[in-house]
Amino acid sequence: MSDPAFRMPLRVYYEDTDASGVAYHANYLRWCERARTEWLRALGFEQARVHDQLGVVFTVASLEVGYRRPARLDDELQIEVRVPRVGQASLLFEQRVLRAADSTLLATLRAKVGCVGADDFRPTAVPAALREAMQRWAQTA
Repeated sequence: MSDPAFRMPLRVYYEDTDASGVAYHANYLRWCERARTEWLRALGFEQARVHDQLGVVFTVASLEVGYRRPARLDDELQIEVRVPRVGQASLLFEQRVLRAADSTLLATLRAKVGCVGADDFRPTAVPAALREAMQRWAQTA
């Protein structure tokens, strides 16, 4: 089996940086969130469909970020998404932000994401169709 990681390319723009041309730390959270959303889309589940048809949304329950090296203006990045655990009502994401040119590790992120009802925000099981798509992806990635 190959490496079960989803990868999303991204470029650092001027708006992402501070006065020194270094990416602002909170942008790593935005980039990783976007990569998780694109991973879900690659599985065939846009956020609107998950909400409207499956009646659930995902919410971050905990987050741990380790910053290693700075991303800088105009860097091309690779945001990796791995899902080592799919629980009954939660997922564990492990993500890496890499500089694409040399694969330098810039940041790591671990996020526990809960599946909750779209109307009441109470924990609920990950829908079967979504769970099956996640399992298929893990087996074929």
